[in-house]
Amino acid sequence: MSAPARSRPRPPAAPRQALAVDPATRAANRNRLRRIEGQIRGLQRMVEEDRYCPDILVQISAVQEALRTVGRSLMRNHLKHCATHAIVHGPPEQAEKTYDELLGLIYKHSR
Repeated sequence: MSAPARSRPRPPAAPRQALAVDPATRAANRNRLRRIEGQIRGLQRMVEEDRYCPDILVQISAVQEALRTVGRSLMRNHLKHCATHAIVHGPPEQAEKTYDELLGLIYKHSR
C-alpha cells in the first residue's frame, strides 16, 4: 500500500488592495477606529469594575454604531472605486462575481 498523497501547502495569497482611497476618508476611518479602540478598552474596564449592566449595554450600542459608520464609509469607497472599475472595465464574468460579492457584503453589513 502506498503512502497517501500529500497536498503541497499553497503559498499565501497576496492581500488585495483598494483601487483608490481618498486620503481624508482613510484618515477619518483610522481616527474612528482609534476612538472605537478606546471605547472597547473602556468597556473592558466597565466589565472588570462590575458596572451597571444597562450602562455597559449603552456603550456597546455606541461602539456598534461607530463600527457601522466605518463600514458604510468602506462600502461607499468599495462601490465608488473597486466595484465600479470591475463592472465597467472588467470582463463580463468579473462583473458577475462583483455583483455576487456586493450582494454578500450588503447582506452581511445590513444585519
